[in-house]
Amino acid sequence: MRYLKVTFFLGLAICLLVAGLYEMGVFHRLDLGLAGFLGKSTAPRPQSAIQYPLFVLFAFGIVWTTIDIPRHSLKAIIAAGALLQILTAVWVLNLYGIFFSPFASLGAISAAFVGAFLYSRGEAGGRKRVLTQVVGDRVSKKTFLALLDSDKPLNLEGERRAITVVVCEIFNHDELESALSAPDYVALTNSFRSNSSDFLVERGGYLDECDGESVRVVFGAPLHDEQHATTACTAALALAERLDEVNRECHAIWKQMFDFRVGINSGDMVVAAYGSRRLGTLSVAGEPVEFARRLCRANLIYGSRLLIGTTTFGSAETAVEVRPMELIQRHDDGTPEEIYELLAPKNILGPEDLERRDLFWKAVVYYREQLWDEALTLFHGARGPNGSDGPVEFYIRRIEQIRGGMPALDWNASRL
Repeated sequence: MRYLKVTFFLGLAICLLVAGLYEMGVFHRLDLGLAGFLGKSTAPRPQSAIQYPLFVLFAFGIVWTTIDIPRHSLKAIIAAGALLQILTAVWVLNLYGIFFSPFASLGAISAAFVGAFLYSRGEAGGRKRVLTQVVGDRVSKKTFLALLDSDKPLNLEGERRAITVVVCEIFNHDELESALSAPDYVALTNSFRSNSSDFLVERGGYLDECDGESVRVVFGAPLHDEQHATTACTAALALAERLDEVNRECHAIWKQMFDFRVGINSGDMVVAAYGSRRLGTLSVAGEPVEFARRLCRANLIYGSRLLIGTTTFGSAETAVEVRPMELIQRHDDGTPEEIYELLAPKNILGPEDLERRDLFWKAVVYYREQLWDEALTLFHGARGPNGSDGPVEFYIRRIEQIRGGMPALDWNASRL
């Protein structure tokens, strides 16, 4: 929208300037010189019905393309092409005995290019070029246009901002690689990468990383979103359903499925353009980023699929249903921190699911108080209708190990 407004006002100003020169007869005096060069005794005054539509079209068209196209060389090529078209028209029409005055159009093209090029060299005018370089296709078209129209300056040198990171990873690469041919393995795992990255990006995320093992998407940067934690959690829950559909498709084709897990964490992270001039892109850094990855891997311990951190739950509490997983020692100061299993959006779970969620919550409290019998009873009651619930089975197994004299393994940030 910003570029449309600039195109309108700058194009209008150029049109008024060229029209004024045309009405003053400035271009007619140049036409007399051109007629002499072409061997004509006189030059007819060009008709305004032809000149006005031409220079108005070129004025607005060159302003728009010069502002909108990110590459400076391509801007110049298009403007030069328009100039060449006008000059070629003079020569071709002269072959048929028709005199064509090019000066109004040439003036409009030149003024439009110079004015728009100077604007594009400024911060506002060069915003699209910068965004294309550091963000590119890592955001949705809607997000890109919102960033382009935003009045907030781009701080690529680095700023600390509260954001949410979603990490989604496949954990059965070895099994898939041994069971499939190389092309099939790549096709199956790429179905995970493309679907997960595209899905989260269309939900407002920024694709920070997409490599051979995982996908990392940021919410709350580069576009500000005060509800970044809620947006990330609801997007991750919807993603899990989407990937289940993709897995069914993969099984129908290859008889194999990918085992994916998701970790979500919020906190203050450094957002900046990292890298060299050739490879520089926007990214995030900080301990909360690494903790999101560790939460993703911790799903393997508990048998869960989506884990979130304390800060994320605190921000998204009113929008999602969770159950507590464990108190962990995340930092060296020894302060315990709760992590949670993300279950569903708010007001989605049925009465039976809510009852099992509450039983699990009470069972965890009894477990922490070392009331093993009470905890076991409630954990058994919290089992799902098909008897399969990873976190429930984890705690039942852990209690049995403790009663058998085996020490309970403590999960902490340094183990993953």
